[in-house]
Amino acid sequence: MTRITIPRPDDWHLHLRDGAALAAVVAFTARRFGRAIVMPNLRPPVTTADAARAYRERILAALPAGSRFEPLMTLYLTESTAPEEIARAKAGGVVHGVKLYPAGATTHSDAGVTDVRRTFATLERMAELGMPLLVHGETADPAVDPFDREARFVDEVLAPLAERFASLRIVMEHITTRHAVEFVRSARDGVAATITPQHLLHNRGALFAGGLRPHYYCLPVLKREEDRRALVDAATGGEPRFFLGTDSAPHERAAKESACGCAGMFTAHAAIELYAEVFEAAGRLDRLAGFASRFGAAFYGLAPHRETLTLVAAPWTVPASYPFGDGQLVPYRAGATVRWRIDAQDGT
Repeated sequence: MTRITIPRPDDWHLHLRDGAALAAVVAFTARRFGRAIVMPNLRPPVTTADAARAYRERILAALPAGSRFEPLMTLYLTESTAPEEIARAKAGGVVHGVKLYPAGATTHSDAGVTDVRRTFATLERMAELGMPLLVHGETADPAVDPFDREARFVDEVLAPLAERFASLRIVMEHITTRHAVEFVRSARDGVAATITPQHLLHNRGALFAGGLRPHYYCLPVLKREEDRRALVDAATGGEPRFFLGTDSAPHERAAKESACGCAGMFTAHAAIELYAEVFEAAGRLDRLAGFASRFGAAFYGLAPHRETLTLVAAPWTVPASYPFGDGQLVPYRAGATVRWRIDAQDGT
């Protein structure tokens, strides 16, 4: 197959940053996706409905002229988030989820949750209102091996949470292990997961191929080959619990190539094309539309897009870098090729 047309896809986990960084990257996503769940871990974090609405307006203002891209906003859950704030966010209509970051687990998570029990009243209100909980699924305990933090979080926090709040809709973001796949598959109704392109394409060996590769460092970190294979099976298997979420996370080059580099991989410039590579390699390109265009929309109670996007098998070379405010952004696969491209008739 050298050409495939799907309903316009959506990205159910995305970092757009703010200010000049936002202006530098938002067009990449808008070119490929109709909607995206936008993460709230700015500085300061997006903790109120008013802040989410203001951030949404900044995103819309940064879009290219004529773009029909819709940002779907989220709130940053803290131990002081009031149930009343969830009600305000739901009534406002622009907030589509609340993000749980274990404090210290990833970029800009220092304002996150140290003890999930302190959020129970808020989670109860979310369950009542149908507001999804979006989870960065790792323990932040430094005593736990980084490669085991996802499994530990599933067993000690997420599984009990899903049982306690039986009607709370939960998305475990950017799953990376076979253990997480098995948890999501066996969980009650209302539990789903997003999967990134990097965790489908690579195991942890990519971090060390010929030297330390900072642009392959993300959180959760890449895992073992057996985990990657389990993720590919879940993503390409036609299971509605698993859907597309890039976790595209831009950082300025110097912040990545430093003595203490930031976690995050920028994939928005080629996101749907990379997923097409994965599905093609698995012999399941016919299932890309479900994963990319239908399953996530159904989970969030939204209709799939009527407009379509066409991909053609025509390799192109990724630039070595893109402008990023006053610096440079090194994209995933910089200087190398991507096998699929968006058809020119779709505006690229």
